[in-house]
Amino acid sequence: MFGKITIGSRESRLAVIQSEIVQRYIQEHCPGLSVEILTMKTTGDKILNQPLENIGGKGLFVKELDAALLDGRSDLSVHSLKDVPMELPEELPLIAFSAREDVRDALILPEGVKELDFSKPVGCSSRRRMLQFAQLYPQAVFQPIRGNVQTRLKKLDSGEYCATILAAAGLKRLGLEHRVSRYFTTEEMVPAAGQGILAVQGRAGEDYRYLAGYSDAAAEACALAERAFVRALGGNCSTPVAAYAWVTPDTEPLSDGLLQMGVFYFDEETGRNFRDSLAGSIEAPEELGKALAERIRTQMSENNHS
Repeated sequence: MFGKITIGSRESRLAVIQSEIVQRYIQEHCPGLSVEILTMKTTGDKILNQPLENIGGKGLFVKELDAALLDGRSDLSVHSLKDVPMELPEELPLIAFSAREDVRDALILPEGVKELDFSKPVGCSSRRRMLQFAQLYPQAVFQPIRGNVQTRLKKLDSGEYCATILAAAGLKRLGLEHRVSRYFTTEEMVPAAGQGILAVQGRAGEDYRYLAGYSDAAAEACALAERAFVRALGGNCSTPVAAYAWVTPDTEPLSDGLLQMGVFYFDEETGRNFRDSLAGSIEAPEELGKALAERIRTQMSENNHS
């Protein structure tokens, strides 16, 4: 196979590193293809002074990339799956999922600081993280923080905040693992759906054989289950909802394993949060997600009538 492939990417350092992971895979497995990365600043990268939910949600991180795919300027887009909207245009499907990096959230303190100082706010814009962090540290107060990882670390180190919370996967890909003060377990802080997984998006009907072998079957099953759960509850980027699926035992063949999932959901109307877990068939990941969503709905209904 010969020709040129263009990967669309946000221009942040992390986004480029993630696109380079896919670029290297294609170059190693299809040496006849030349692969370049086309970077662009998305609307979500430009507007940093307002919460995401006020300006249109996570779709603002993919709008420009989608446009480049549709008009042929790019052949693929590489995203952090947790940033990909739950509803996608049919003509731009997700075509591959990377093996999962560390799924956990991590606590970051200012450079040289060893203890949390709650006289200052925690820099955090994710309500999912804030609600779960407040269960661990009820004395915490929060102030929004936006920008790429390096921008957030700079704000943190300048003394504006006592801490921030970031995805361990991004820190590891950036070589910033040394900044982690502690990792939260997935029970303490249920991760965002898709956290730690890279999603490759393409155009419907195109030939993507050069990506054969890139997609990780376990990560794909987990991604489908997590996203089905969020979608079934009508979740969007501002909904405090979390889902983490994993396969046990983590051995081949995958079909012998069990798909398990833990979830977190905050009911805006009652101010109550709900946690639950369930196991299902790895062959039907979306059914597991829908079943857990139904269980959460039942719990909410029982709570409202009690």
